Amino acid sequence: MGAPPGLEEDHSAQAEGGRRRGDRDAWSRRGCYLRPLVFCEKQVVRHDDLKEMLDTNKDSLKLEAMKTIVAMIARGKNASDLFPAVVKNVACKNIEVKKLVYVYLVRYAEEQQDLALLSISTFQRGLKDPNQLIRASALRVLSSIRVPIIVPIMMLAIKEAASDMSPYVRKTAAHAIPKLYSLDSDQKDQLIEVIEKLLADKTTLVAGSVVMAFEEVCPERIDLIHKNYRKLCNLLIDVEEWGQVVIISMLTRYARTQFLSPTQNESLLEENPEKAFYGSEEDEAKGPGSEEAATAALPARKPYVMDPDHRLLLRNTKPLLQSRSAAVVMAVAQLYFHLAPKAEVGVIAKALVRLLRSHSEVQYVVLQNVATMSIKRRGMFEPYLKSFYIRSTDPTQIKILKLEVLTNLANETNTPTVLREFQTYIRSMDKDFVAATIQAIGRCATNIGRVRDTCLNGLVQLLSNRDELVVAESVVVIKKLLQMQPAQHGEIIKHLAKLTDNIQVPMARASILWLIGEYCEHVPKIAPDVLRKMAKSFTAEEDIVKLQIINLAAKLYLTNSKQTKLLTQYVLSLAKYDQNYDIRDRARFTRQLIVPSEQGGALSRHAKKLFLAPKPAPVLESSFKDRDHFQLGSLSHLLNAKATGYQELPDWPEEAPDPSVRNVEVPEWTKCSNREKRKEKEKPFYSDSEGESGPTESADSDPESESASDSKSSSESGSGESSSESDSEDQEEEKGRSSESEQSEEEGEKRKMKKRKKVPEGQGEGSSSEEDSDSSSGSSESERTSETEEEQVEPASWRKKTPPSGKSVPVAKEISLLDLEDFTPPSVQPVSPPTIVSTSLATDLEGLTLTDSPLVPSLLSPVVGVGRQELLHRVAGEGLAVDYTFSRQPFSGDPHMVSLHIHFSNSSDTPIKGLHVGTPKLPAGISIQEFPEIESLAPGESVTAVMGINFCDSTQAANFQLCTQTRQFYVSIQPPVGELMAPVFMSENEFKKEQGKLTGMSEITEKLTLPDTCRNDHIVVQRVTAVANLGRVPCGASDEYRFAGRTLTSGSLVLLTLDAPPTGAAQLTVNSEKMVIGTMLVKDVVQALTQ
Repeated sequence: MGAPPGLEEDHSAQAEGGRRRGDRDAWSRRGCYLRPLVFCEKQVVRHDDLKEMLDTNKDSLKLEAMKTIVAMIARGKNASDLFPAVVKNVACKNIEVKKLVYVYLVRYAEEQQDLALLSISTFQRGLKDPNQLIRASALRVLSSIRVPIIVPIMMLAIKEAASDMSPYVRKTAAHAIPKLYSLDSDQKDQLIEVIEKLLADKTTLVAGSVVMAFEEVCPERIDLIHKNYRKLCNLLIDVEEWGQVVIISMLTRYARTQFLSPTQNESLLEENPEKAFYGSEEDEAKGPGSEEAATAALPARKPYVMDPDHRLLLRNTKPLLQSRSAAVVMAVAQLYFHLAPKAEVGVIAKALVRLLRSHSEVQYVVLQNVATMSIKRRGMFEPYLKSFYIRSTDPTQIKILKLEVLTNLANETNTPTVLREFQTYIRSMDKDFVAATIQAIGRCATNIGRVRDTCLNGLVQLLSNRDELVVAESVVVIKKLLQMQPAQHGEIIKHLAKLTDNIQVPMARASILWLIGEYCEHVPKIAPDVLRKMAKSFTAEEDIVKLQIINLAAKLYLTNSKQTKLLTQYVLSLAKYDQNYDIRDRARFTRQLIVPSEQGGALSRHAKKLFLAPKPAPVLESSFKDRDHFQLGSLSHLLNAKATGYQELPDWPEEAPDPSVRNVEVPEWTKCSNREKRKEKEKPFYSDSEGESGPTESADSDPESESASDSKSSSESGSGESSSESDSEDQEEEKGRSSESEQSEEEGEKRKMKKRKKVPEGQGEGSSSEEDSDSSSGSSESERTSETEEEQVEPASWRKKTPPSGKSVPVAKEISLLDLEDFTPPSVQPVSPPTIVSTSLATDLEGLTLTDSPLVPSLLSPVVGVGRQELLHRVAGEGLAVDYTFSRQPFSGDPHMVSLHIHFSNSSDTPIKGLHVGTPKLPAGISIQEFPEIESLAPGESVTAVMGINFCDSTQAANFQLCTQTRQFYVSIQPPVGELMAPVFMSENEFKKEQGKLTGMSEITEKLTLPDTCRNDHIVVQRVTAVANLGRVPCGASDEYRFAGRTLTSGSLVLLTLDAPPTGAAQLTVNSEKMVIGTMLVKDVVQALTQ
């Protein structure tokens, strides 16, 4: 007989999986099987069983145990005593187990630091794991161990992860940066380098995280955002919602420092539009003299033109108003409110009204911000008035906020509708809401005079309400309204006086007594009787009521002493022995003031003026009126108090900073040839405007190209978004090309040059002016015309020696500069910059110097800062060695250029012929004026040539070629920041005046400790002037040093102050419009002084 069918065993299945099933059955009997543990709350999980499962060799049991543990953590149960058993499995080969182990370790690594440190080598091995999730998890656990001893290991891990192939690991590295910074803030400089590297990342996964790290570690380093601004704007739509909120908040602060206010000219237009409109006809009637006078009277202000980068930000954030995330919509709304012109802010109203259909928590935050917006931009929300009507199901705080918004939106047109709504709200059972409604009615009556009487009558009717709180609140509001027109409402004051028997709320009783005392001449018969009743109940009243009884008694004594003299003395006697010292003091003060005595002072004669002086009516204002100084959407705005970590929203700058800092140089080989042709066709049309725009031309054109490049990857690379391509990559790409391709390019370029030479002379002049306008060197029209005249008288032989030009338009400009270099008319004198002081003035000033060392000679003969630097090694140059120095002398060709002395020496056995500068490959705005060609350099001979480079106030490297007849050498010159300026002489008062203008974002301060070797005046001045080409400014204080200079290209002032007391830390301050230059200069000077 066989077993019943239901009990028959499958022997083959038992042979294959019997052992596993047997193990599971055993664990199931002991209460450790996965499903009942996770999903059945009644079953108790024993930690000993989980430890046994984690100690087995079976991955399936380990996985089930880890799932159970993670489920326990998710339910809020403590699993910290399992840490030793879990951390042993961090080396498990099963990926799923390892992931869950890392999830557990992230949660408990900070609590169990000693045990976590024992496995730190395993975490470091995890950073090399092939699986990106394991690498990221290992870094997350490592950054969760809050032990200072592993800071170097964490820093190394973050740097490696920042260069990881996986964007998920790079994102985790960005998350780890704030953790390390909070553990050891001394690592800030290294972390900023990592942030700068991650900001150049093009993936949307990393963008939000690295901006958050930037905000936590170095929010003041706005210079790191310049090159990545356009990329962040264009990536914004694809970033995850959390990252969008962070990026939008950061870009709001950035825009407030870099762009002009879009509303700066609106006040001018609103002041007297009719006068401006009709001015032309009146001026024609009065004659030309009156027209000039009217023109002079108008304020000279340039019309506002929005920066293209400002427009790019507004355009790219607008689609996010349709985001499903309330936080993103709120972030975009605050950005538009703070940055957009008034005409464009209205687009956010519909999106914010949509959020009012969300949860009550979201409604609360949105309504807080809407209440602030509706004070300044009322018209924005008026079409959506009904969306703010209150539902009976709304929580009290939502009702009060909606009431605030309705009151702000009330005007003469919609007031009847709003007041009808308020009448229904008064019948609510929510007492706080009813009190707020009555106050709202009072605000409507105050703001709109046409409905004041209607509101007052309605409030008087509420005085007969059965609810005492409603009556009390009505009395308080009526009191404020009556102060506006007391003479017309004597009957209402009488009506209120009768309520003193019934109303028991202290604030309401005090308000009635104040009204009767203030306007006692309108109720001369009732006022003494009210005082009599109050005197009876004086001892039982609240303190606030007692104070008003004393005031009432004093006022009646001064106006009607016959009837109230004894009552007043009685009340003052009662108050004299009151328990509250405020009341006792008030009684003594009042008695001495109103009751004349033999020793009475002068004040008693003016008692009537003191007590019965006319008082201005109170202004009922919104509680949200002064909240707009906090950034909307922030916690500080919600609390109406500055929260920890809040960053103030900067004020708009008075003058727009240089927009070229946001330009990103893109390698030529990435540019599309079709795009170049299109640009060349468009140039004659735009030549005039480009010539006027100067340095801002490239900044204005880039955002337009970016908006057009969303769908094309080729144009996207040229739009200025990518910031990861550096000059070094350009050099490597150049070096990687074969010599054959270079020769073929040169031949093609020579053909193009021949075609250009055939163009008529007039067209050549036009093209040269266009080329000049494309550069951002800022040269004037007169200079350009003189250059073209010199070009016409140039010998033809020189044109044959012209090196082949590149493909881009700026290179064509370089050809014209090459042509000018060798031909200098004898009549042209070198232009001396305004910073040099005349010799006679120098001798006069030497006697006035307040410092130990003479001041003016340091200006006349500048200290040579950086010594010789190698440009080309003799081995790489095949015998040609090239060095360069910054001469710190004005460059004769262009005062905006940095003058460099190039030293050539030939250490080979053969002469080097035809030494000249080849085709330069320069970033936007940088230009070079080459040295004249050196025809031959004999063996062992050395020659020095002078060339000028306009670095456009940046430390970007100028890359160019040194060419001989046979070879080309790629070289690069990168200037120290101190060589980008020229010294300026100014008095101490002028220095202080200019320094006062350059505060806030334009001021960088650094504390430093000077070594004993650097306490001498001579050494301090020598080290500062060696680092930066600045002139010393006289100073009255012996322990303070001042230096001044101007940047060569833009002429922006750079003021340096060193306060070095004999003991303690010194303080270095740099004031400059160029924040990037200021920051770098502080770093260099601190390094020089602390060596």
